[in-house]
Amino acid sequence: QVQLVESGGGSVQAGGSLRLSCAASRRTFSRYAMGWFRQAPGKEREFVAAISASALTTTYADPVKGRFTISRDGAESTVYLQMNSLNSEDTAVYYCAAGSAPSLRRNAYDYWGQGTQVTVSS
Repeated sequence: QVQLVESGGGSVQAGGSLRLSCAASRRTFSRYAMGWFRQAPGKEREFVAAISASALTTTYADPVKGRFTISRDGAESTVYLQMNSLNSEDTAVYYCAAGSAPSLRRNAYDYWGQGTQVTVSS
């Protein structure tokens, strides 16, 4: 079992930045691919970014390409999502997830965090 705890959410004005963190409970963190998803009110949870276990491969959803960066720190068992140039459409609850391979599909991930709220005001 892997426990994931997100942090770093909050309120920011359009054009601002936030960095989300997701701390994993197990030392086997380095074996897992990690993903970030988000869910806005009334919408389905959608893929944001993913990173392979080796950190050699990253994948981004089109709406965040060039603005968001996913990274990981094995020593800290933490994955990050740096979010720049935020706009109101980025407002959502952001979730991190762990799985066997980086994927755009929610069902590819076995473990999920509880989510952290990001609110962008214009």
